[in-house]
Amino acid sequence: MVYKFRVILDAEEDIFRDIAILENDTLEDLHNAFVNAFGFDGMEVASFYTCDETWNQEDEIPMFDTGDVAGEQKIMSDYVLSDILDEENTKIIYVYDFINMWTFLVELAAVEEEVTGATYPDLLFSHGEMPLESGEKNFEAENEDFYSEFEDDLDEDDLDMFSGDDSFEDYGFEENWN
Repeated sequence: MVYKFRVILDAEEDIFRDIAILENDTLEDLHNAFVNAFGFDGMEVASFYTCDETWNQEDEIPMFDTGDVAGEQKIMSDYVLSDILDEENTKIIYVYDFINMWTFLVELAAVEEEVTGATYPDLLFSHGEMPLESGEKNFEAENEDFYSEFEDDLDEDDLDMFSGDDSFEDYGFEENWN
């Protein structure tokens, strides 16, 4: 079977590519197809991220094993496309070049029979020109009241419990700054 993907650059302009690739190919093969389709040089690190239906990022699938124990972390070349993407799980996020953060929303648009004589991966359609810069990313926490989880209901008056306590010695900290 052939997987047909629409790969959309996360940008203001409409920039996308439609790519066909075999279901038995790996995420690394898909990464290489993206590099070619969008005109990257392939010299930067990239990762895929699983996500939910609303594009909320979940687990990272890197190019290289970055774990503490060699061989313990699964990488792009370990994942066959059909193992993680199907008619029910159609979305994945792709990030190329972690300095510029080129971010792409990748969606499985169709699963079709292989065309005899066709070569895969295949760039089916290209729309829009890649900008020179990836644009600024705005990283914000979902929970705006982040610090509330650290609230301990203590105030300045509660610190009086330490006054006169001889267990805290003066180590001459201020003297070290002269």
